[in-house]
Amino acid sequence: MYTIEPNQDYRDQSLRQHGELSASQLQADAARHYDDCYRDYLFAWCNRDNLALHYGYWNSHARYDQHQALLNKNRVLYEAGGLNANHRVLDAGCGIGGSSIWMAKNHGNRVTGITISAKQAEYARQHAKRHGVADLVDFQVADFCATPFADASFDAVWALESSCHALNKGDFLREAWRVLKPGGRLIVCDGFLLQREFDEAQWQAVVTCLNGWAVPNLCSRDEITELAGREGFQNVVCHDITAQTQPSVEHMYKVAKRLQPVQKVSQWLGLRSKAQTANYLVGLAQHRLFHDKLTEYCIITAQKA
Repeated sequence: MYTIEPNQDYRDQSLRQHGELSASQLQADAARHYDDCYRDYLFAWCNRDNLALHYGYWNSHARYDQHQALLNKNRVLYEAGGLNANHRVLDAGCGIGGSSIWMAKNHGNRVTGITISAKQAEYARQHAKRHGVADLVDFQVADFCATPFADASFDAVWALESSCHALNKGDFLREAWRVLKPGGRLIVCDGFLLQREFDEAQWQAVVTCLNGWAVPNLCSRDEITELAGREGFQNVVCHDITAQTQPSVEHMYKVAKRLQPVQKVSQWLGLRSKAQTANYLVGLAQHRLFHDKLTEYCIITAQKA
């Protein structure tokens, strides 16, 4: 049996052949992943409208295509967090700016997006200008566990499939607490483990996902809600949206299967980087995590007293 413990890096051992990676090396690895895979995401997953590097949200009573479902995720998080146009938002792990731009464009929010990739920040600025909201959004290179912002700078901290990149999830929550104003809202949306021990086949699927998305580890919903409470957050609520996420899980799996011949030939010709190949393999492995009920997908909301 294999076990995942908190605050450890469980990715490919080849990444740590000279010992554990430092915090800066972990960040550099994640940045390299997203830089290498930027065009892959735009080609196979999102588009220049939603700019989404996350799963979509599919209502049981409505039918969406993939791109609408990706946009719909922003609406669901915005409503779950009780946000309005007057809230200044920190998009912690903003990617190429999709959620920040959506908030500015649809609600007029002022949003600061941070990413550890200088290339992502520049892409996000270009996309914001194209969408006509460059005056409302600001994209910076920063670590969401140690930001350059003053205490009580934001009304909301938004982390859509980004907090998983923190080696220690408590570090992220502590920094979120610091930069939030009293009464400020925390909105976290991510995948969470349903168990800690895995057999060989399950472990390979878990590690393939960690490798492919440059994530050191995953925690459970109970662990992150307990950590949030320790930091002083109140009204901590978990919204289980696994069922509404499942169609995106299936979509990703089908896309990966469809692109398998292209991936094999491109890899054989040396046209795919290590990060791109690892990212492709996630499309297959993530399906097992959900199908075997190893993970769930939730929105966690909380408030600073």
